[in-house]
Amino acid sequence: MIAASGGAEVAGHHGELVQGIFEDDDAQLRRALVSLPCRHLKSKAIFTKNDTGTVSVTPSFSEKARRAAELTLDAFARSRTGGKLVIDSNIPVGRGMGSSTADVLASILAVLDCLGIETSSDEIMQIAVRAETACDSTLFRQQAVLFAQRDGIVIESFLRPLPSIDLISIDTAPDATVDTLEFEPARYDWPEIETFRPLRGLLRLAIRKADLRLLGRVATASARINERFLPKPRLNDIETIAARFDAIGLQVAHSGTVVGLMFDPRDEKTPENIDRAMSELGLLDFQPTIFCH
Repeated sequence: MIAASGGAEVAGHHGELVQGIFEDDDAQLRRALVSLPCRHLKSKAIFTKNDTGTVSVTPSFSEKARRAAELTLDAFARSRTGGKLVIDSNIPVGRGMGSSTADVLASILAVLDCLGIETSSDEIMQIAVRAETACDSTLFRQQAVLFAQRDGIVIESFLRPLPSIDLISIDTAPDATVDTLEFEPARYDWPEIETFRPLRGLLRLAIRKADLRLLGRVATASARINERFLPKPRLNDIETIAARFDAIGLQVAHSGTVVGLMFDPRDEKTPENIDRAMSELGLLDFQPTIFCH
């Protein structure tokens, strides 16, 4: 077999703007989310095929990525094919920032690139869900989507990308990690499920009008609901700083440890507000980082 290689790169995210339970087109309730992509966080995959019939991966702990490569080969390779998969990622693990999904998607795309095959986003996401049980929506770069992370389907496409956001990232529990698969899914009560209905409508409006203030209110509401299931240490203190320095809202990793203070990059006061907020967060012994969406 002639050696051939393929590569791909997939962005991570900074948690979610919204996560909850929403109706699909058939009025079925599904768990779904809207990820907040972060272009500074990336997973790169290189796949080189060989005739071993098995897939090896570096680093060796990237088992979900290896499984994704195997599933992709099973689905699209014309003969029994193996290969070597190499993952290079700067996405922190166990923070709720999409490290495993980025590895899985990059692996699938690298194998497809190696095989010279193009396929639909739907097929790619189905393989991703099979590889890791649940995944986020970072594959959809051109438009924001409400994505059923455990079913691998888009419930709603918002037809436009998320507007640009400046973000202060705060890891509220740097000594802890959250395993997404071991973390028990939130058991929302009916009042919470009913709350997600208007939040979805407001999110749709915020994206259509690029209304960052409205987007921030929606994200903050979802973050507060999530406090019942995975509370973030000192979130009240963080929210006080957000209000003091005119953040448009805050968002969280609903199955992770990070919190993001959201700012409007179009506001001329934003650089000063971010600097002041960073200083206040430092006084609380946080180690904040600035990201731009």
